[in-house]
Order: sequence, then C-alpha cells, then structure tokens
Amino acid sequence: MLVLITYDVSTVSNSGQKRLRKVSKLCQNYGQRVQNSVFECIVDAAQFATLKIELTNIIDENQDSLRFYQLGNHYKNKVEHIGVKQSIDVEGPLIF
Repeated sequence: MLVLITYDVSTVSNSGQKRLRKVSKLCQNYGQRVQNSVFECIVDAAQFATLKIELTNIIDENQDSLRFYQLGNHYKNKVEHIGVKQSIDVEGPLIF
C-alpha cells in the first residue's frame, strides 16, 4: 500500500534538530522524499505498523507532528504530479 507521511519537527533546539534528522533518515529507509517533509512509502501492513511505532518513539508529541495518509494498493490513479522533480516509480525496474 502507498502511505504518504508528512511531519513537522520543531528545530529550535539541538534535540529538535536531532529528532528531525532521525525522522528523515527513518522515512528514507521506507520510501522516497517528494517534498521537504513529505515521503511516499510503499509498505505492507506490518511495515507500516513498525514505521508508525518507530516514528512515534522519535518525535516529541508536545512539539512535533506526524500525519499518515493511507492511499492503499490502488493508489496510481489517486496521485497526480505537476511540475519539476518527477517522482520515481518505486515499483518499477531499478535499472533502465
């Protein structure tokens, strides 16, 4: 399933900057960055549950926020892109 993850991490402190790097790195392990704080991740239900728990353990819920949009398995007709920086088809071939 495709999951869109967005986050906003407060970076006014060193600990906030560290949380931001951890959140970004973890999201990169599961998907591709499509905007500064937005990732598209193709995951199964177990991976999604794990990712959600890991991200929740990183953030400070009093200062930061996470949003998860579950677009499901039939997401290709739900995503439209206009402009530069085309996304990579994560389900396509790695070598052309």
